[in-house]
Amino acid sequence: MFKNLYNDALNIKDKDPACRNILEVILLYPGFHALFFHRIAHFFYKYKFFFIARLISQISRFLTLIEIHPGAIIGKNLFIDHGCGIVIGETCTIGNNCTIYHSVTLGGTGKDKYKRHPDVGDNVMIGAGSKILGPIKIGNNVKIGAGSVVVKDVEDNTTIMGNYANCLKGKECKQKK
Repeated sequence: MFKNLYNDALNIKDKDPACRNILEVILLYPGFHALFFHRIAHFFYKYKFFFIARLISQISRFLTLIEIHPGAIIGKNLFIDHGCGIVIGETCTIGNNCTIYHSVTLGGTGKDKYKRHPDVGDNVMIGAGSKILGPIKIGNNVKIGAGSVVVKDVEDNTTIMGNYANCLKGKECKQKK
């Protein structure tokens, strides 16, 4: 676990041009702290100690302003930049080498009972204020522009922005005015 946390810290240092050293990441970066608490909470969640898992996640939320449900599955090298206001739901999965900016929601729509949250592929960048809602799949190497609303699957190697709810799969996305 500590090796993974060290790798998380190295990843943040490499991706953030404002970071001077790894000690700064470990002591001062709320995205790193949220990942640290999530790894502990997720351990308890996997072994069905749900109350302890949720308690740890709520303490983390209070300290970092980043809410990650202990049931969420997060891959390696997640970079949470300026993490205030991020929400990651219970059935969400996030792949490797992803970047999430502030005020992003990976949430549900309230309509689904079991799988309610998105699956995010590898090497995905999610811009500030974006809302990705429902049991959808975001492919690998996708870039989602700031303020986007996504409620449909996104194919690999795609850049999207705006309200993706109005897009038809395989056709050009045009934003409603």
